[in-house]
Amino acid sequence: MARTHFSSSSFLLRWAVALVLVFATFNPTDYSYFRWVAVWDGNNVPVKALVGIALLIVYVIYFRATWRSIGPIGLTLAAALMAVLVWVTIDFGLLDLNKPTIMTWVLLFAFGTILAIGISWSHIRRLVSGQADMDDVED
Repeated sequence: MARTHFSSSSFLLRWAVALVLVFATFNPTDYSYFRWVAVWDGNNVPVKALVGIALLIVYVIYFRATWRSIGPIGLTLAAALMAVLVWVTIDFGLLDLNKPTIMTWVLLFAFGTILAIGISWSHIRRLVSGQADMDDVED
């Protein structure tokens, strides 16, 4: 049976996994799956394939949960919220558009946050409204 208790630590765990997933896949440093695979030296090909498949599996889990819980409208609204938050920080002078590395980190953080919201949304909705989402029926 699924765990019914959801707390802030439950969300933070989902958020941390989403951020690790996004930052491990790509980031502006040399330490990401993208950079590791981009340097094609013929070494560790099976390991690179294994890690790539593992990342793909976790992305499918997160994308599918996000799509099913918030749908295209919710996904658009979450992306719009993140975009406006970035816009506000730029407008207040907290972010500089002339520093593309910082903007890359911010956009990756926003993407991870959207995934975390999406995978947690059914729980958050149940806490706020008292209504449960029932997509799958358990025996």
